[in-house]
Amino acid sequence: MRVLIIEDEKITRISLTNTLETEGYDVVAVEEGATGINLIEKKTFDVVVTDLRLPGKNGIEVLQKIKQTNPACEVIVITAYATVETAVEALKMGAYDYITKPLSPDKFLAMMRKIHQYYTVVDENQQLKKRLEIFENKILVGNSAPMQELMQKVRSVAVHNYTVLIQGESGTGKELIANALHYYSTRKDKPFIPINCATFPESLLESELFGHEKGSFSGAIQRHIGYFERADKGTIFIDDIDDLPLQLQVKLLRVLQERQFVRVGGTDTISVDVRIICATKIDLRERVRENLFREDLYYRLHIIPLYIPPLRERCEDIPVLISHFFDKLGARDKLKLLNEAFYKKLMNYNWPGNVRELENTVERIVATSDINIPLNPLSSTRSTTDQPDNGESTEGQYPPFDEYIKEKEMQIIGWALRQTNNNVTKAARLLQIPRGTLRSKLEKYHWPRANR
Repeated sequence: MRVLIIEDEKITRISLTNTLETEGYDVVAVEEGATGINLIEKKTFDVVVTDLRLPGKNGIEVLQKIKQTNPACEVIVITAYATVETAVEALKMGAYDYITKPLSPDKFLAMMRKIHQYYTVVDENQQLKKRLEIFENKILVGNSAPMQELMQKVRSVAVHNYTVLIQGESGTGKELIANALHYYSTRKDKPFIPINCATFPESLLESELFGHEKGSFSGAIQRHIGYFERADKGTIFIDDIDDLPLQLQVKLLRVLQERQFVRVGGTDTISVDVRIICATKIDLRERVRENLFREDLYYRLHIIPLYIPPLRERCEDIPVLISHFFDKLGARDKLKLLNEAFYKKLMNYNWPGNVRELENTVERIVATSDINIPLNPLSSTRSTTDQPDNGESTEGQYPPFDEYIKEKEMQIIGWALRQTNNNVTKAARLLQIPRGTLRSKLEKYHWPRANR
């Protein structure tokens, strides 16, 4: 810390200077108030220690000048017992504290250490705030034309209370978009409540969304406040809305229309002021055509649609995303591990897991300091992007085209069935293909009977 001492008594001035310099402080000492004020106008100090009685300009005038030019500067006033009342008046004007003569070095150093601790905390908070601002301003990362257009739409839509439907493949960052809509809205300081329909059993989802009353079902030992009530005055984000059961779609439709609902087992109507943002990884129109999603609810949700392009359609964003993830992990120094061949490998990869997969890849690099990692862990066969880039032709590395496509289709279908516990309907939904198409392929490849 930089400290200015203004004290006309030479012995006291020298004693204070030596004490503070021994503690490692940067000290400037003068004997007149006018000289001190002149320095205050030219330089910045963290602490000023001033006697109240000074030749020319007194300590009160020094204090007034400091609070005008640098209000953050702390002021300790030195006083004799006869002028304690004046010191108290200085405290009312903004002085940090006062110390009486004869000075106690221990008491004085205790004051200085407290001020130093305070400045340390303030500095840490400012640094943290700057870091948070950096990441808040990077809620949406990407310089590509599709992402720039999306960012513009998000900022434009956020200030209104319209219902928004976010559409995008898994891993594209739908919750990030919902967060951005909340962050840029007038509801920013109110709750943001996310819920994923796919993570709850159908029997519990209604209770989680709308709450329940005590005794409404076995195990309901007390009243439960649901996500909608918790989001009052704020934003609720419902992810995987395509997994919402039909009977709950009716209840959600009422909330959208009237902003009212009834808890499970209750009779009282609950009113909420909440903005609703939903997200889906599939085309809801297909679900409507299959009679698995209400048409009236679809049009209620589809007021403001936002589409997030998959990463393979905006490969030019990969370098800036990689840089962002290294910053996020506090590992920017490891960026030097990446070379041109590695970036080429990433740019040529299809990224089925989108931005989430890219972030996981960066995390593995940071953890292992190794860039020679496979990019397709779901596949037993390495893709072309996983082969060494030695400039040689890859001709002859693949089986005949039909055989290769069959192998890949079987791998993808097998993965989807494992993810959905062998349920064909859910697997088709996961693969975003008609159920009939998946059944035809299962018959074509003589697949063991699944749960049709």
